[in-house]
Amino acid sequence: MKVWRIFFDGQTEATHVVRWPVVALLLCIAASFIRFPGEWDNDKLLPLLGHVRHLQGRLLGQMKSLGFPLQEEAVLTTLTLDVLKSSEIEGELLNKDQVRSSIARRLGLEVSGLVDSSRNVDGVVEMMLDATQQYALPLTDKRLFGWHAALFPFGYSGPYKIEVAKYHKGEMQVVSGAMGREKVHYEAPKGELVKAEMIRFLQWFNNELAVDFVMKAAIAHLWFVTIHPFDDGNGRIARAITDLQLARSDGSSQRFYSMSSQILNERKKYYEVLEKTQRGDSDITLWLEWFLSCLERALLSSEETLKAVLLKAKFWEQHWQTSINDRQRLMINKLLDGFEGKLTSSKWGKITKSSSDTALRDIQDLIAKGILRKEAQGGRSTNYELNVE
Repeated sequence: MKVWRIFFDGQTEATHVVRWPVVALLLCIAASFIRFPGEWDNDKLLPLLGHVRHLQGRLLGQMKSLGFPLQEEAVLTTLTLDVLKSSEIEGELLNKDQVRSSIARRLGLEVSGLVDSSRNVDGVVEMMLDATQQYALPLTDKRLFGWHAALFPFGYSGPYKIEVAKYHKGEMQVVSGAMGREKVHYEAPKGELVKAEMIRFLQWFNNELAVDFVMKAAIAHLWFVTIHPFDDGNGRIARAITDLQLARSDGSSQRFYSMSSQILNERKKYYEVLEKTQRGDSDITLWLEWFLSCLERALLSSEETLKAVLLKAKFWEQHWQTSINDRQRLMINKLLDGFEGKLTSSKWGKITKSSSDTALRDIQDLIAKGILRKEAQGGRSTNYELNVE
């Protein structure tokens, strides 16, 4: 039997296998009692579903009115956010520049300041792009195994060897607590049952046409994490399946909203609803209501992405004749894309691989042109920000 020992800070000790996310703490043994695809209260859900569908249509209409270059920028921003946040839910922090660069290269986008990306980053990106850009293709064992192999290219999750591109075998438990006082939080279906459960899931996913596509995304997410077919990576693959089905609901490979980002923002509630649903019977209304509400908030939050894209476009339209060198352009784009932390001359030099004197000259030049300004707070070191309103 494979046993995962999990602590509330997300750190684990394991026998045979891997680090698991804190979400595993809230998956309960009673999950096996749900008979999928489950039952739900249509009267309670239809108004919310209708509003979500309205927001989807409105967002797609807004984005299509922007023109192709701005659409590309919005898609790149959204996919970058989706990959980062899906991994962050699992406690894994990826490098934003590497993720953005990996996506841009694979989509053939002309973007300045691309950096090399690690195999780990490329694997997550490959899975997400296959799910969203090839959303019309059937979901199969082979495809899922390919995603799993992309997530774990070296066959390890952290320091632990795992089974890659195959469903788990034997028994699997997730426990917490000190030795001798363990508490079992979740017991996945035994290995001999997983194949049959996945056959049933995939047949439903590929052939069920009567269920609304957004509702289907919610059911598929819950169903897949309940089966928990892999040694590790189940959460990320469940979210990729969700994004695939949401792309089908939009009828478009262009992603303008991030469900993973919103799930991360509501992670505690996500775990609570998941636990309650899996402790119950076959009525999954609670889960569907939360999922639709979360998606609703994700769609509303996408307005911030639109604002950021429009701000970036407006900035470069205003400065298309301004003399700006490659180092300055790189740093301006980082600031427009949401620079993390405070910008100092030393950070400028490190990122652009230039001397401190060159960095300071670049900054002072942009201040003179009205593009940068010193932050008002001041402090031990001088910080800079874009001069935009």
